[in-house]
Parts: sequence; C-alpha cells; structure tokens
Amino acid sequence: MTRIKRLLSYFSRVEWTIWLSSIMLIIISFILSPVKDIFSLISSLVGVTALIYSAKGNPFGQMLMIAFCIMYGIISYSCAYYGEVLTYVFMTGPMAVFALISWLRNPFEDNRAEVKVNKISKRETVLMFVASLPVTLAFYFVLHAFGTANLLISTLSVTTSFLAVYLTARRSPYYALAYAANDIVLMILWTLASIQNPEYLSTLACFAVFLLNDIYGFISWRKMQKRQSGK
Repeated sequence: MTRIKRLLSYFSRVEWTIWLSSIMLIIISFILSPVKDIFSLISSLVGVTALIYSAKGNPFGQMLMIAFCIMYGIISYSCAYYGEVLTYVFMTGPMAVFALISWLRNPFEDNRAEVKVNKISKRETVLMFVASLPVTLAFYFVLHAFGTANLLISTLSVTTSFLAVYLTARRSPYYALAYAANDIVLMILWTLASIQNPEYLSTLACFAVFLLNDIYGFISWRKMQKRQSGK
C-alpha cells in the first residue's frame, strides 16, 4: 500500500493526466485500427511510459526507452523502414544505454530518481551539429543500399535521432525538443506507411502522442533546471 501511495504521489496531476490521456489515445487508435497489432500496441505503451519517467529525469525512463528501441526496430523491419531499424537498434538503443549510465552517475543531490540537469556550451553545440553531418551522410548511403522506403525522410529521422540521443546522454533539457522534431518526422513517415497498410495507424498515433509528451518533457526539464540551480 505504501508503494502504491508513493507511486500515486510521485507524478503530479498534470503528469497523470498526460500519461493516462496518452494511454487512452493509443488504445483508442488500436481499437479503431482495422488490423489489430498487439505488438505495436505494447511498444507504444512502453514508449509513452518511458517518456513520462524521462520527463521527471528518472533513469527508469531510459531503461524503458532501451526496450522500446528494440520493439520499434522489429516493427520498422516489418515495414521495410530499414533506416528506423538501424537508427533505433544500432544508434538510439546503444546511446540510451550510455544515457542511462550517465543519468545514474549524475543524480541530483544523491536522489537517484532525478538526474542532475546539465548545460552544454555553445562550442559543444556547434560540434554536435557538425558531428551529425557525417553520421547523416553515412546513413544515407547505407539506407540507399538497403532499399529503404521513403529514403529522404528516413535519413532526416537519423539526424534528429542522433541529436536527441546525444543531448539525452549529455543531460540537456533540449533533448526533448530534438525528440519532438524526430516525432514530427516519424509522424510523416508512418502516415505514408499507414496509407499503404492501416495496421500502422497505432504506430502513427504513438508518435503523435510522443510529440505532446516530449513538449511537456522540455517544460519539465526547464523547471528542474531552475529548481536545481536555485533560481
């Protein structure tokens, strides 16, 4: 009973509203989908739960994100979105492991349920964008060789994913904005997939919900940053 009370009090009313609304929207989209894909449903539920924990700066969110990357990679493979497979299984997933280690090693005042927010320099920001260029170019040719569907959009997803996971590992509030940009790209990608196969409507709904959660994540981290700095 004590654990249940702690869980209920851990999230604010706004966070409970966001999470429960996200769960409901994902389930409704699953019910309305003409083809029921239980695996996609579970993947979406894991992903949105990862986001609400990450918005709190809780390392458990990164643990769930690792699981989501593997599940999402399997879904993407079934749709010939090899760019998403390579991005999430071989880049986002492994970097989520590094992010998890970074978050665990940098708790805020010995509170392992909240990571210490970091501020990266302008120089590091420039270097991050410069580093994203060869990564994007390399993935473009790899994805082209694999015959990836919607090549340009898939390549753009690589760029936004790289920026998002880098900022996550560096504990920057702007990780959430980078993920929001990635969500928009993926919404376009899965809209195209859903036109061909309605089975992927639940995955499309998943990233629409992710967008709302990532916007909240940025707001939450900015508040955390001000609180931790005593401003």
